[in-house]
Amino acid sequence: MDKRVLEAMARWPSVPDVYGWLSLTETGKWRLHPKGDATQADTPGESITNTQIIGFINRNYTHRDNGQWYFQNGPQKVYVRLDAAPYIFHTNETGALTTHTQQAVQHIQAWWLDDAGKLYAQTEHGPGLIAGRDTLAVLEQLHTADGQRLTDCPERIPQDTSTTLLLSSALQSVAENTVPLRYCPAPRLEAQLGFVRLPALGYA
Repeated sequence: MDKRVLEAMARWPSVPDVYGWLSLTETGKWRLHPKGDATQADTPGESITNTQIIGFINRNYTHRDNGQWYFQNGPQKVYVRLDAAPYIFHTNETGALTTHTQQAVQHIQAWWLDDAGKLYAQTEHGPGLIAGRDTLAVLEQLHTADGQRLTDCPERIPQDTSTTLLLSSALQSVAENTVPLRYCPAPRLEAQLGFVRLPALGYA
């Protein structure tokens, strides 16, 4: 978090939080909602394109223990509507994962697949969705414990919550080289991965 943000928080500790002004898209783009309507899941908002503003949001993006994510704008918390998950992961030129906030992913604790075929990862930064255009590139790097490429044996991919498939890849550290892939219906992902898509005042 930026030093001047920390200083502002110490100087003005009682600034009210705000909701409904910022959202994160399924592709990892920040969008501003001047009407304060980000509390509604289907409002598009306006694209934020200024690189300095994007960098400022990225550096000061964090979360509360209750799973609500926010951008610390000086002394004020600006809560974020998540159209998919707290992070959107992309592959870089080497095939490694990075967050939409430009942080390298080093540790993957689990993979999750929902009923729409979207792939999620639990990482040291938090949970996130593999961006749609990067999903195949990630899947091609995943191997079963007996060495098969996952894309060569789709019949082994878990189709219900009772099945777990252990996978290895170069996407995580050697110490965590084998991690589980599990199935989770989309409506249960928030609870399973521990985040809140639509943060609201008074959420416990």
